[in-house]
Amino acid sequence: MDKTANPRAPWTCGSTPPAFPLRKCAHLQRGGTRRPFLFGSLLVFSLLLCLSAHQAWALSQIPQPPAEPIALAPVLTQGLIQPVFIGHAGDHSQRLFIVEQPGRIRILRNGTLQASAFLDISGRVNFGGEMGLLGLAFHPGFAKNGRFFVNYTRKPDGATIIAEFHVSPDPDRALHNEKTLVVIPQPYSNHNGGMVAFGPDGYLYIATGDGGAGGDPGNRGQNPTTLLGKMLRIDVDRGDPYGIPPDNPFAGQESGREIFAMGFRNPWRFSFDRHTGRLWAADVGQNRWEEIDVVEAGNNYGWRVMEGAHCFQPSQGCATAGLTLPVAEYRNQSPHCAVTGGYVYRGTRVDVLRGTYVFGDYCSGRIMGLIDGQPHELLASGFRISSFGEDEAGELYVVDHGGGIYRITPARTKP
Repeated sequence: MDKTANPRAPWTCGSTPPAFPLRKCAHLQRGGTRRPFLFGSLLVFSLLLCLSAHQAWALSQIPQPPAEPIALAPVLTQGLIQPVFIGHAGDHSQRLFIVEQPGRIRILRNGTLQASAFLDISGRVNFGGEMGLLGLAFHPGFAKNGRFFVNYTRKPDGATIIAEFHVSPDPDRALHNEKTLVVIPQPYSNHNGGMVAFGPDGYLYIATGDGGAGGDPGNRGQNPTTLLGKMLRIDVDRGDPYGIPPDNPFAGQESGREIFAMGFRNPWRFSFDRHTGRLWAADVGQNRWEEIDVVEAGNNYGWRVMEGAHCFQPSQGCATAGLTLPVAEYRNQSPHCAVTGGYVYRGTRVDVLRGTYVFGDYCSGRIMGLIDGQPHELLASGFRISSFGEDEAGELYVVDHGGGIYRITPARTKP
C-alpha cells in the first residue's frame, strides 16, 4: 500500500477500508488490477448462485452448535468513534477504558461514557486504514505509580511508537507528556500489529506485523535482525529507555534483543490466560488461512514460509523444520476475512465458556470458541469485531468497530 495514498479513500482490494484494516487480496501480491465486469441478467444470476454455494461451503468448515450458547448485552452503542480495544486498569475502580483508533482513550464507568477523554493524542496519531491509536496496557502497579503504555502510528511517517504516559492528579485524566520507548519504522501503512499487554512476568509484550504490502516482500517475519513480524518483550522498569529481559532468545546479540518469538504476519490481538499465564495470539492470514497460536519464547511461527499450517512461499514443499504450527486455523473465504484474537474465558457468568478461548472474525462478525482444538461458532453477531476485552472479574466484552461495546452473557437470559 502506497503510504502517499489518501488513507481515507474508499476501500479497494489492495488497500484498507477506513472502517478497518486487515483484509487481504490475492491480486495485490501478484501486482494485478481489477477488471470491469459486464453485467447482464444471466451473469448476475450465475454470480449469485456461485456466491451462495461458495459461502455455504465456507461456513460448513466451522462447526456450528445446534443452538447459540451465548448472547450479547449492549453496554454502549453511541458516542464512540471506531473503537479498537477495551480493558481495565487493575485498580479496582470499576472503570473500563476504550481505545478509539483516531487517537483517544475514553472512560466507561457504570455504563456511562465520560464526556472528556482520559487521553487525547489525536494530533500525534497518523490515522486511517490500519493506522491509528491501536493498543493500551496499564502497568501492573498502575494503582500506585499511574503508568500506562500505548501503541500508535505517528505523524507524519506512520512509524510504530510505544510510549509511556502517566495519570494526572485527576484519576480520570492523563498527562499529555509522553516518554517514547520504542520506534519501529514502517515500510507500508498496513500490518502494524498494535496490541500491547503486560505478561504475568511483569514484562511488556508488543505485537508487530511484518511491515505490510502483501506476502511480506521483505521477508521480515523470518529476519531476526528486524522487530517487524515479531512478538517483542521488554522491561519497562529497568534500563533507559527500557531493559532487555535476560532470558529473551536474542538477548545477547547486537540486534533483535527485544524479540520473544518470530514468524508472524499481523498478530492484531493477543492475550494472556489469567489462570495459566499462557500467551494466545491470533495472526491474520494472507489469502487462505487465519491462525491461532500459543506463543512461547524462541519459537518461529512460520510466516512467510507458511500461512497457517500450509506452505506459502514456496507454495509446495516448503522447509518446515524448526517452525511451530498453529494450534488452530480456519479458512478466510467469504464471509470471513480476518481473525480477531480474544481471551480464554475465566469469568463466572457464562458457564458454557469456562476455559474456552473465545475469538472472532472481523468481516463475518462470527464469535467462535476453540473447542477440542477446533473453531466452533458461538454466535453470529453481525458486527465488525475489532477486539475483545476483559474486565477485572474476567467477563468478556466485544468491540464493534462501528461504535458499540457488548458484554458476552449466557443465551436466553437477561443481562
